[in-house]
Order: sequence, then structure tokens, then C-alpha cells
Amino acid sequence: MSLAEAEWLRLAQHKDDTAFEHLVETYQRPVFNLCYRMLGNQQEAEDAAQEAFWRAYQALDRYDNNRSFITWLLSITAHYCIDQQRKRRLPTLDIDLLTDFDAPDAAPGPETLLKKKQDTEAVNALLENLKEQDRAIIILRYWQEFSEEEIAQTLSLSVSAVKSRLHRARMQLANLWMEEHQPLGLERSIHGSPTL
Repeated sequence: MSLAEAEWLRLAQHKDDTAFEHLVETYQRPVFNLCYRMLGNQQEAEDAAQEAFWRAYQALDRYDNNRSFITWLLSITAHYCIDQQRKRRLPTLDIDLLTDFDAPDAAPGPETLLKKKQDTEAVNALLENLKEQDRAIIILRYWQEFSEEEIAQTLSLSVSAVKSRLHRARMQLANLWMEEHQPLGLERSIHGSPTL
């Protein structure tokens, strides 16, 4: 956090709305990206990001200055999105918009775009099989690049619980991927049936 951001945070804790607006401008992209990855719909992600900032604003007096502000803010965001997923059982990603927030490729050809879309669809389908909290852990780890300690803080879990859930979620995703992308002959030989 820069000195300016630290000052904005200090002022925002004293209910300075302009200072809080600076914090929103600084952190709106990671908050929106997390909402979008978890909820899968641009409009719902925008609404969730707005709600996360509102909740953070209301809770600023309880913010611990010894903790990373972005971790605290994304914790509020992740918990809100998990609650929304549980209430509505939404899909995890809007496939058409997924790449809008990633760095653009250097002039990809049509084959590359098609392959990327197919891979995105496959990942989307696999993520839908995970429990909400496991999905959040995967998203925080691989899209937000959080450490296990940061994920633990964000989701109010122990580091060992995060490691365990992360391991199980990766194994589940790998097994699902193998089931869906295994050649027919190999699949039959694994299940004991004769191969072609």
C-alpha cells in the first residue's frame, strides 16, 4: 500500500467520503474481478462489488490496520459472493466475457480463439462441480494469485484447512478433467472393459 493509499485509508476510517472514493477507484478492479469470477455474470458482479465496498465502508471502524487492506477487502467480497452463490446456485463464469479482464493475446488467430473458448468452457464446467468455498479457494489462488495464508485470512480458515481444501479441489478438478478428456480406448481399458 502506498503512502497516499494509507492516508486515504486513515481518512476514510474517520468517515471522509472523498478518501473512501479514492480507495474504491484504487481497488475496484480486483474486487470486480473476484466477483465476476465467482458469480459469472457482469451485472451481478457489478452489484456484488458495489455491495462489498458498501460493507467495507460500514465496517472500516473495525478494520485492523496491522492486516493488509486488500486482503480484508477481498475477504468481505469473497464471503458476500459465496453467500450469493449459495442463495441462487449461479454458474461460476460467463464464458463470453471471461477473457475481457485478462491481458490480451498478441493477435491470436481463429484457431487459437476457438481453442481458448473451448478450454474456458471446459474449466467453467469443472468449476461448477466444486463446493462454493472450494471454488473460492481455487479462484483466489489461481486468478487472484493469493498465498495460502492470504486465502486463510480472506475466508476465515486455518492455513492447514486451505491447503487441504486446495489439494482436494485440485484433485477433483484433475479427475474430472481426465474423465472428460480421456481417449475412448484408454477409458475402457482403465475400467476393465476390452479396448478397441
